[in-house]
Amino acid sequence: MDIIGTILWPIKWAIEAILVAFHWVFTSIGLNADAGTTWVLSIVGLVLVVRAALIPIFVRQIKSQRRMLEVAPQLKKIQDKYKGKKDQFSREAMSRETMEMYKKTGTNPLSSCLPLLLQMPIFFGLFSVLQNAQHEGIGVGLLSKELSRSFGESVFLGAPLKLAISTAEGNVTVIVIASIMVVLMTASQFITQLQIMSKNQSPEMKSSPMYKQQRMLLYVLPFVFLFSGFTFPLGVMFYWLVSNFWTMVQQFIVIRNMPTPGSEAALAREARIAKRNQRRGITIIEDNGDAPDEPEEPKSTQRTQPVNPKNRKKKKKR
Repeated sequence: MDIIGTILWPIKWAIEAILVAFHWVFTSIGLNADAGTTWVLSIVGLVLVVRAALIPIFVRQIKSQRRMLEVAPQLKKIQDKYKGKKDQFSREAMSRETMEMYKKTGTNPLSSCLPLLLQMPIFFGLFSVLQNAQHEGIGVGLLSKELSRSFGESVFLGAPLKLAISTAEGNVTVIVIASIMVVLMTASQFITQLQIMSKNQSPEMKSSPMYKQQRMLLYVLPFVFLFSGFTFPLGVMFYWLVSNFWTMVQQFIVIRNMPTPGSEAALAREARIAKRNQRRGITIIEDNGDAPDEPEEPKSTQRTQPVNPKNRKKKKKR
């Protein structure tokens, strides 16, 4: 076994265990054990388990992005300090000061890519499992030879899950389904990135280099999906597509309920809360910094003595 195989072995074992478990569940409720639909649903189950396990990492990613927002002005100061200086000494000094700032504030610019990076071994592990099933080999774990054969020969809407466009050998159904999935993957990723950039970025963040990198990814990722759609088998592409949909919905929920302070989404959330409170009849009095009201004069607690009627007459005579 090579080094890559050794690294992927535990991942493949976990993938096979989850696939076999969901396959057993779906066959228990009456689905055909060899049908492509059953195996596609098992792959969807695999996505749900993996993405649910990554939720704590996603929460950490959100917190890290908040910290990146806080240090954006400091990062801009460092960049302005060395703006126009292209000598080796200035570049090294700028890089050193930037890394020191990240270390001091506990931020990591790569944290936004962490969920995707952690899923890459899953992609390659599933790709390896499908390749092994294509040759009807026994899996490393619970995927027996019979299940491996069933997985390798499963067909979804006339397209074998083990085939890709590069290995379709003229199978028009594989090419059409793979092309549709590439379009859906590109659209879902584009919408996810677009809603982050257009609604969940503060003015400070939009002026940072990180925003420019996100804009670049907005147009680079479609080419990544074109490459994956040409080389990856349909089974792996189903995993990637469902994972993209999960990310899109997850980002929508986060942006709606936990937006970046100062962003368009945060202003929209405040407007929704104000409108909801208005419907409920709740009036929120905000301190707008005006001059405080004049204090009321304290009421006298001394009792006024009644005037004697005789004294009143004397006063009148005078």
